[in-house]
Parts: sequence; structure tokens; C-alpha cells
Amino acid sequence: MNAATDAYVTPDAYIVQTYVAYVLISLALTVWVARTLHKNGRLFLVDVFCGNEPLADSVNHLLVVGFYLINFGFISFALATGRRIDTLRESIELLSGKLGGVLVVLGLMHFFNLFVFSVIRGRAHRRQRMDESRPQPAGPSIPPSAPVAPAGGAWSSASA
Repeated sequence: MNAATDAYVTPDAYIVQTYVAYVLISLALTVWVARTLHKNGRLFLVDVFCGNEPLADSVNHLLVVGFYLINFGFISFALATGRRIDTLRESIELLSGKLGGVLVVLGLMHFFNLFVFSVIRGRAHRRQRMDESRPQPAGPSIPPSAPVAPAGGAWSSASA
């Protein structure tokens, strides 16, 4: 311990400051990534769902909710530590490791979502190409018209 810098800091102060910094930075990163993905992912989802904008917007919103739930849960689970933090350096190292874990989880979730929606997009485009390549029916067949009886109901010899 450095007596000049640590004289006014209790042993628990470093860990509390580290926890506060971890939670605030992690939440800010999660919100920023979620907003970025929501904003920029819309066009991709519209394409995945073949132009169905209401469905794409609904899925986009549900993805953001799930993204928040998973990340906030991970941030909460990763908060605790068994390490004793006695110096500012140890505090920064712990904070760096915890934030690195959050960033890796955010990145993995992003790439997993991209993979899943790329698979869905590929299937949708294959289905669309198959539909376009199928021969379309010529339309409803119209039976030839039957002869119509004259107004008087009797057939004349000229029409026979």
C-alpha cells in the first residue's frame, strides 16, 4: 500500500468504487450496443422477413428486450469477486477484466444473432427463388360457351 495515496481510503472503498464503475460502464455499453443494433438491424430484418416490416419491427423489439435481459443478468452475475482489492491498480485490473467479459458476451450475442438471422434469410430467399421458378398456372380455364336458345325458346332451322 502506498501511504501517500491510500491513507484516506478504507480497504472496502476500492471494491465499492470498482463495483460502481463496473455497473455504470457495463449498463452504458449494453444500452449503446442495443440501440445501435436496433437502429441498424431493422433493414436486415426487413430483408430476412421478405419485406414484412411489421414482423421485422416486432422481432427487432423482442431482440432488444432479450438482449437487455441476458446482458443485465450476466452483468449482475459477474459483479461479485472473491479478490481483495487494496490498491487502485488492483481495482483497475479487476474492472478491466470484468468489462472485458461483458464486451465478449455482447460480441458473442451479436454474432450469434447474425448467424441465426442469416440462416433464416437464406431459407427465405431460397423459398422465394423456388416460388419464382415454379411455372405459374395460365389462369382459370374458361369452358367454351354453349349455344344459347333464341328468345322465343324455339330453335329455328337457320340456326341448326
